[in-house]
Amino acid sequence: MHEGSYYEATSPRLNLPPLAGDGREAEVAIIGGGFAGLATARGLQERGLRSVAVLEAGAMGQGASGRCGGFVFGGYSRDCAALLRELGPGPARSLYALTRDAVALIRRRIEKLNIACDRTEGGALLLDWFHGAGARAALRRQAQMMREQFGVSWLELSPAEVREAVETERYGAALLEPDAFHFHPLKYVHGLAAALRAEGASLYEQSPVSRIEKLHDGWRVHTAAGASLRARQLVLAGGATMQGLQRRVERSRLAIATYVMATEPLPSGCEPIRTPAALYDTRFAFDYYRMLPDRRLLWGGRISILEREPARIAALLRADLLRVYPQLAGLRIAHAWGGLMSYARHQMPQIGQLAPGLWFAQAFGGHGVAPTTVAGELLAEAIHGGAPLPVELERYGLVPVFGRLGLAAAQASYSWAELKDALRERLNRPA
Repeated sequence: MHEGSYYEATSPRLNLPPLAGDGREAEVAIIGGGFAGLATARGLQERGLRSVAVLEAGAMGQGASGRCGGFVFGGYSRDCAALLRELGPGPARSLYALTRDAVALIRRRIEKLNIACDRTEGGALLLDWFHGAGARAALRRQAQMMREQFGVSWLELSPAEVREAVETERYGAALLEPDAFHFHPLKYVHGLAAALRAEGASLYEQSPVSRIEKLHDGWRVHTAAGASLRARQLVLAGGATMQGLQRRVERSRLAIATYVMATEPLPSGCEPIRTPAALYDTRFAFDYYRMLPDRRLLWGGRISILEREPARIAALLRADLLRVYPQLAGLRIAHAWGGLMSYARHQMPQIGQLAPGLWFAQAFGGHGVAPTTVAGELLAEAIHGGAPLPVELERYGLVPVFGRLGLAAAQASYSWAELKDALRERLNRPA
């Protein structure tokens, strides 16, 4: 296998300078150069604020944003049925609508800024793993709920139509979310970063922040190399790897590992996936995958609390791939990678204000492309326009995760969900 991720291999680094000296100033400083940080910076620019600085500990998009599956669709890690139970129809629909608006905004930015990020339209296909009349009825209830409660139309595909789209007997029926698309996340990050710089923002790579200092009229950000920057407002958007800056924020997230791989290009005549859609299945511990423009298959799944070496990731995900597409047994794995994402106990993003002028956005989980853009818009409007954050988000605040105990509980919950998936599959699978 090649070193690094497929995304890194196909999108060279920007090689931006680190922060140097101590005379820099900005109206707003943002710690974190992933989706959330860059979306906040872009949201501020689009509202007329040009004095923005973004500090990234490594390279822009090096964290979870630049490693993800590249699915762009509505919703959060917390499923819509749970939002309905917890918030009621009106608030749940409002929160979901923010992510639909974010999907549209990402499209507009790609087009307006001419970001070449391999955008592929075709929707997202939710595939029934369990088969049987009960499983198909569950899909129909899901489609009905989305239509009646959230105002969106997911299209049902019969098992025969699914087999026209994918060459496998693994799945039953499916639901297609037509408004979704997928893209190269790191190319999108780089495109946003280039647009920000072109319009006056200051972006710094290799600038890990070691501490933040409260001033009488704002904040001072200090880097590990001894540089500093002064700003009136500060946004913490560093995700799972941000440490030592705000204990309340950091103790309210879990650092969960995710795994992804990309195969070599499929040989001519091999067409196991005949749909442009991004694909995932109905298990809690689901596979997610999509075809890339160069005929590679990108495959992800198996979150856990353990970071693993690329060879182990490749072995695990290859076994999952062959369970669905055994005809690909001879296909070589070209890239395998993993890393940490931030996750909250309540499975919702944490977006808010800690103190006057000190904001945070984290815990986007494994469903973060649209929600990070939601966070950017909400924070930009709050910082520049003074708009209050949605009251619906108050329920999903900075809930402590209790360190290693929380990680152990998360792994136990995930393992229990995997076991339930396996039992359900055994009970429902036709003889």
